[in-house]
Amino acid sequence: MHPSNTSSQRGFTLIELLIVVAIVGILSAVALPMYTAYIAQGKVVEAQSALTSARVAMEQFYQDHRAYNATGTPCVAGWPAATAYFTYDCAPAANTYTITASNAANQGLGAAGSYVYTINESNTKATTAFPGGKTSASAWISK
Repeated sequence: MHPSNTSSQRGFTLIELLIVVAIVGILSAVALPMYTAYIAQGKVVEAQSALTSARVAMEQFYQDHRAYNATGTPCVAGWPAATAYFTYDCAPAANTYTITASNAANQGLGAAGSYVYTINESNTKATTAFPGGKTSASAWISK
């Protein structure tokens, strides 16, 4: 009996490796933008929550003082306080106000001002800036 001269191949061929790399590349090209959009949606909720809370505070103040801009109004510079992803601005008048949330720069939401949301005394929620150029005068856009 002579020992067999057959050799068994081990490992992967170059073609097999290239196919796997191509598949991983295609999957990541699809998954990464979807994941980024998902993360941005979570950050946008922060602004919407802060605007809603600020509106409640303004309405409570109005019930007590019959004006939004009376002495002691919560609607002053720096209120609502800036959060991790957004800065806020409040503009009161006697019978109206507008609270604006604008994303801060370099927080995973694009350039500063890419997302801008507003709310007023009538509970009108508007999106005045959103990636892709979408806006809405009557709703907050989140995706």
